[in-house]
Amino acid sequence: MSNADEVKRYRAMWQDEIDSAALYGAMAEGEPDAAVARVYRELAAMETKHAGFWADRLSKRGAPPGPPRASWRARLLAWTARRLGARIVLPTVASREYADRNTYLKHPETQGTRMTAQERTHARVLQSLLLNPGGAPGGELARVEGRHRNASGNALRAAVLGANDGLCSNLSLVMGVAGASTNGHVILLSGFAGLLAGAFSMALGEWISVKSSRELAEREMGVERDELAAAPEEEREELQLIYEAKGLSPDEARQLSSRLVEEPAHALDVLTREELGLDPDQLTGSAGTAALTSFSLFAFGAVFPVGPFLFLTGPRAVVASIAVSSAVLFGVGAAITVFTGKPVWRSGGRQLILGLVAAGATFALGRALGVALG
Repeated sequence: MSNADEVKRYRAMWQDEIDSAALYGAMAEGEPDAAVARVYRELAAMETKHAGFWADRLSKRGAPPGPPRASWRARLLAWTARRLGARIVLPTVASREYADRNTYLKHPETQGTRMTAQERTHARVLQSLLLNPGGAPGGELARVEGRHRNASGNALRAAVLGANDGLCSNLSLVMGVAGASTNGHVILLSGFAGLLAGAFSMALGEWISVKSSRELAEREMGVERDELAAAPEEEREELQLIYEAKGLSPDEARQLSSRLVEEPAHALDVLTREELGLDPDQLTGSAGTAALTSFSLFAFGAVFPVGPFLFLTGPRAVVASIAVSSAVLFGVGAAITVFTGKPVWRSGGRQLILGLVAAGATFALGRALGVALG
């Protein structure tokens, strides 16, 4: 990368931090709650430090940034925050911070610094404030952070959707082959080949997903562990800021964060949850078990369209396959209402219609190709 490109990148990052600092300062001025205003001022101070980081890089490249001046967009938001209150602009600012929380990961200059973790902290603090102007109660914050999910409900949802994938994909495959050929052995072979191919593909995808997610989480936890050992006071300050955003007083937040940092194991657990948004308890699952489960669920759904061809031939087998698959499609749609709360007949009927449309389209394509190639 040329010096000009680096200067351009540094200047863009410097301007972003200047804008953020100015905006948080204005939000502090427009916030009637003193505790929340204090959080905004601390965020502004942190963004000012980040701006200094990039200003230093610019100066070393012979391109000092000059006097800090917020962009027109930041000035407009700041004016709104001062006149109408911080809550007016909070959703916009929180959304931007959340979208940019990992921006510094792609900048080599910030590797080995606290800047990425701090930006993530900003995003989480703002999400907390977004729920309640006086600090987010624990239950509400847990819903935003995605914790305390109903594990059994998630497992049931995954089972329903996994079986649905196998059912819909193999029904379309079987109908496509049936449209092109009346040979029951060909249809049967194609159906079981589709079952195995799809099940193995789903299992491999699930294995890679679980493995990669765990490795990434373990890496981030390792970084957090190192940072906790190298700079415990900085970690304590970030924890204090998070707890203040939740509604604790500065003294309470300071005492709680200090106690946590004194116990590295507990501090790492809390930082992993609060700063990284990860649940250490969810890192113990087996990638192999997830893959096997995914394989089984897909195969379970995929066996219904092909099953009738084991006992019947010709048009009767096709009709039986459609009938059995239709019943299961409706059942899957009905099962989904456990999560959506929608009427059973509407969800079941929608699932049935969409599945049959896909099967009909592949049957017609198979028939057209069978005639053309026959």
